[in-house]
Amino acid sequence: MRNQTLALLAAGALMGAASAQELTSVGVSVGDLANPFFVQIGAGATAKARELGGENVQVTVVSGNYDLNTQTSQIDNFIAAGVDLILLNAVDFEGIAPAVRRAKEAGIVVIAVDVGAEGGVDATVTSNNVQAGEQACQYIVDRLGGEGNVVIINGPPVTAVIDRVEGCKSVFAEHPGITILSDSQNAGGSRDGGLNVMSNLLTSFPDIDAVFAINDPTGIGADLAARQAQRTDFFIVGVDGAPDAEVALADENSLFVASAAQDPFAMAERAVEIGYEILQGNAPEEETILIPTELITRDNLDTYEGWTTE
Repeated sequence: MRNQTLALLAAGALMGAASAQELTSVGVSVGDLANPFFVQIGAGATAKARELGGENVQVTVVSGNYDLNTQTSQIDNFIAAGVDLILLNAVDFEGIAPAVRRAKEAGIVVIAVDVGAEGGVDATVTSNNVQAGEQACQYIVDRLGGEGNVVIINGPPVTAVIDRVEGCKSVFAEHPGITILSDSQNAGGSRDGGLNVMSNLLTSFPDIDAVFAINDPTGIGADLAARQAQRTDFFIVGVDGAPDAEVALADENSLFVASAAQDPFAMAERAVEIGYEILQGNAPEEETILIPTELITRDNLDTYEGWTTE
């Protein structure tokens, strides 16, 4: 009996070893590498992949440029290359589903990062974006004393942006003195987009008290638009806690006064860790991991540690 038990244990160990898969290559597709946030996602994924799998792990980071066809081709290229793990920052959480299914059929682990994705991803790792919107817009409400005209500069229709706007609006809805003048203008999540959209909003609405920008690049662009228009009668709050936001917060002449901070490097590290564990045969305890955000302002900037960089 003892010999039979030992034989069964040995067989089980061999089966466990056989089910484990080495991490040799990772594909990362993000929304737009012109945004430092996504650069840090790539950096975090690379660092953690090589920590877990060794310095020879091949990590390919590509920009989807917020274009579904581009990102679909990137996923298909990852499949053809036989990567072990894909980190996906979906530019279209529904439209990318067929590509995700093809990757899964090829035996590739797919982790959605920063935004959700349909198609059967193995797990999703994202900031708590509803919380980010709530934090940012509660700051706006508090600073305005519950009354004022606000605009929301929207962005790409990905889950992170949708959730932030939802969180923001839920706060505004509790305060009847807050009037939303505009919430449908898509600035593309970029500085140039924020500049252009804010310039148009300043023309359309002469009486604006506050702006919620769905990310920091948008908010920095909106601040530039205000400077160009010589407007100083409102303030801007964003999301990310990016280095550019820290610079703006330190500038007393900037209208950018707060940001709900994320940590893209750490987010990507966590996504790779989960993907690696799945490759080892260990299912994640939770399919969706929400990472809390932190509101930074001029008042607490000195204690803000910034994004993880290594």
